[in-house]
Amino acid sequence: MFDMIIKNAKLRNAKDLVNIAIKNGLVKAIERNIEGKAIKEIDAMGNLVTPPFCDPHLHLDAALSVGDPRYNMSGTLLEGIQIWGERKPNLTKEIIKKNAIEAIKWEVANGTLKIRTHADVCDPRLLCVEALLEVKEEMKDLVDIQIVAFPQDGIYAYKNGDKLLEEALKMGADVVGGIPHNELTREDGVKDIEYVFELANKYNRLIDVHCDETGDDQSRFVEVMAKLTIDNDMEGLVTASHTTAMHNYNNDYAFKLIGILKRAQMNIITNPFDNSVLQNRTDGYPRRRGHTRVDEMLNRGINVCIGHDSIMDPWYPLGKGSMLQGANLLMHYAHLSGYDQIYELYDMITNYSAKTLGISNEYGIEVGKPADMIILNAKDEMDAIRLMSECLYVLRKGKVVSQTKPSISEVIFNGKRENIDFIVER
Repeated sequence: MFDMIIKNAKLRNAKDLVNIAIKNGLVKAIERNIEGKAIKEIDAMGNLVTPPFCDPHLHLDAALSVGDPRYNMSGTLLEGIQIWGERKPNLTKEIIKKNAIEAIKWEVANGTLKIRTHADVCDPRLLCVEALLEVKEEMKDLVDIQIVAFPQDGIYAYKNGDKLLEEALKMGADVVGGIPHNELTREDGVKDIEYVFELANKYNRLIDVHCDETGDDQSRFVEVMAKLTIDNDMEGLVTASHTTAMHNYNNDYAFKLIGILKRAQMNIITNPFDNSVLQNRTDGYPRRRGHTRVDEMLNRGINVCIGHDSIMDPWYPLGKGSMLQGANLLMHYAHLSGYDQIYELYDMITNYSAKTLGISNEYGIEVGKPADMIILNAKDEMDAIRLMSECLYVLRKGKVVSQTKPSISEVIFNGKRENIDFIVER
């Protein structure tokens, strides 16, 4: 007797529908026809069934705080940082946890079960780290969370930032963060990255640095990260988030840099929501696009994935925790509308992100792996992204943790009602 059988599931890159049997939280069989019964059965009705979405870049400590203490009227990264700095002295652990837990539930309802969140360490209390460590423990049955010790104001631009960063790792943060472009000088920016690698080696941690999150074409710290990755034999273990300055680099330098990133096997996270509104605010017109060179890096084999980054905070006032919405947005403003590119966008919120998080071994719908999966209200990846489809079911270790009833649209014309599902048979 199985605990659950999902019938008529459409797996990625598969022609035939399959049944998926689950027992004790693990996938036990994937076959066209499964002998045996189950306590619970779900008919996927030919809809797409995939591993859950991953959100590799989120700021849960700031989530749902938009307008507190004021709105970001300029829409710039710097004003967002100023507002966050004004808010920090009045933060309590209870406020952080309440908003973070609510934002996690939003993401779960939208199919995300793997999250990497940044926790600001530029606070003598280390309140954000303490709060998110508690959230990680309290929500572990619902979602897997990695916490990045993140020096929002700079490791050296903030008094005792280096000591606070190390203390956060001692408290239990999973990943070492940095922000070299926010240091006061180029020299301190390089020192920022060097210290991140020193701590990663000392505490055996992964690395995820906010790097070159600016429109300044002279901000070139990602090359330093790549060199240190190679020097420290940390290929595949290092992530650079944002790298928006790369958009504005001259093409000869960018071509060389991407080759070095490939050699270093670095992971890159682009954040469509924030990058699209925060970057290149000083351009006037014509206005450059505020994102990294996604297509060029993908074409050369770089592991690029998508993060949500902000959900209703000083940097981005909207959002509902939907990775499909992020993929849809990136398709438009990164010029990724080619047929194969749209399908790869789905990889950028699933497999590629799992690789960045270092969880590929336990991720995926395969016999013996944890039964974490989603059933979408879509037949394939293209429609999922186009429609930003609902997750009909979200399963965590073989148990339904979220369920959504899709909306029904009707057109009334000539005295008749017609259901509209926005689907075109291809």
